[in-house]
Parts: sequence; structure tokens; C-alpha cells
Amino acid sequence: MSTPNKEELLSDIAQFLIDEQEIYGAFTFTSKEEEEILTPIDSDSEIKNVHESALETVDKSFSNKKPENQKPITLNERLEACQDLKQLQQLCDEADELHTDLEGTRLVFGVGDPNANLMLIGEAPGEQEDKEGEPFVGAAGQLLNKILAAIDFKREDVYIANILKHRPPGNRNPSREERMRSLPYLLRQIDLVRPKLILCLGKVSGTTLLDRDDSLKNLRGDFYPFRNTLLAVTYHPAALLRNPQWKRPVWEDVQKVQKKVTELSEGK
Repeated sequence: MSTPNKEELLSDIAQFLIDEQEIYGAFTFTSKEEEEILTPIDSDSEIKNVHESALETVDKSFSNKKPENQKPITLNERLEACQDLKQLQQLCDEADELHTDLEGTRLVFGVGDPNANLMLIGEAPGEQEDKEGEPFVGAAGQLLNKILAAIDFKREDVYIANILKHRPPGNRNPSREERMRSLPYLLRQIDLVRPKLILCLGKVSGTTLLDRDDSLKNLRGDFYPFRNTLLAVTYHPAALLRNPQWKRPVWEDVQKVQKKVTELSEGK
């Protein structure tokens, strides 16, 4: 292999140092090392010697910084390391993959009793939820509060979350890609709450968790085994605002939910 000329060598060394600094952070040379690298080069033999010397110097500089036998931490490992909702919320706040393509949105993590027997899961935050950082606080949230009150639950008695943690543009339905990116975080959230029963609010929530492409009409009325608990599906409160005729089916659904949660809480 031919010996590189001076310009090629300096270019190679510069690029090598840039690449190494991006991976391992800033580093410094001793004055002696600087002198060896920066001394003018005249002959091909000197070019070769400096090339080898520079590589050796950089290797020594990073030898104490390279983690030995350390594998990259996986998402699952980071999620498992979260022992409570506060730690998980911090992880979610730092997770770029939870953002949608709408810039400047606020994390809407979840709210309620961290040990709730009943967990409600919607689809995604809306504009009002994005402003306040809390799920179901707009008109749909007020209706949800009334639905809960009708079955003797207060908002603070349950835990409420969404599939997505950030608002999508135009309040559109979450895309499959967005839901799949968000799902691992939600599943860890469910495992930390450990509810007796999960009530999915809306088709997107139900089909995502059940991994089942079906109509909401077909999903209603049953309890599905899910992560050591049970899961039911009903209409989203926002849908009731547009279609009041669905209020009756929702009333029937939540009555079943109330009865089942009571049975499970009493160990029946």
C-alpha cells in the first residue's frame, strides 16, 4: 500500500479525531504529544511515522474512556429499570420517539391513583390536554367525569392515560407507527399501575392493545385477558358528544365494568 502524502495524512487524522470526539467526547493531548503531531513533516518516512504515532496517541487517549464489555442498553431494559410512575414519566419526557410530527407539544403522561383498580386508556391528547399536560380535561373529559360518577367512581379513584403521550396534528387519529412507538411505554405504565381492569375508550385504543382489527361494535360487551388483568372496550366520550345515541350502549358497558371491578376487588 502506498504511503499517503502530507495533505491526505493530515485530512485523515483530522477526520479520525472528529469521529472519535463525537463518540467519546472531548480529549486533550500533552504538550509533548502536540509537538509530535504538529511538527512540520518533510519526508515520506516522517509522514508514516507521524501517522502511526498519531493513531497510537489517540488510542491511548481513549483507552480509559471505552467501556469494557458494555452492551447498549435496550429500551426494554430502560423501561424495566423504572420502578414507579415518576421514573417512567421522566423517561417518557426524554423520549424523542414519543413525539408526533407536531412541534412544541407537551408530554401528557397520565393522572389519577397510581394503585387504581380501574385504568382508562384513550387514544391521544387533544389541544386542551396538550395545554394542561393532563388527559381528558376538555369537553370529553367533563363527560367522562359524569360517566364515572354514574358508577360511583371519582376521577381521582381511577388512573387515566392515552396510547400516545403527545398530541398529533389536527387531533387526527394516531398513525400505526406512532402507536407502535408509544406502546412499550404504555405497557410499562399499565404494569406499574396493576389495575384490576382496563377500559379502552375508543376503537383506536381497543384495537391497539388487543392487536385486533375489528369494529368497536364487535369489541364491546366482552372482557379480554390482558397482561394479568382484564380489558373492556367502549365508545370514546368525544364520540358521544357527536353521537348522543351511543350514550345508552356506553351506560351498559360501564355498568358491567363497575360490577366486574367490584368482583375482582373482592376476590370473587
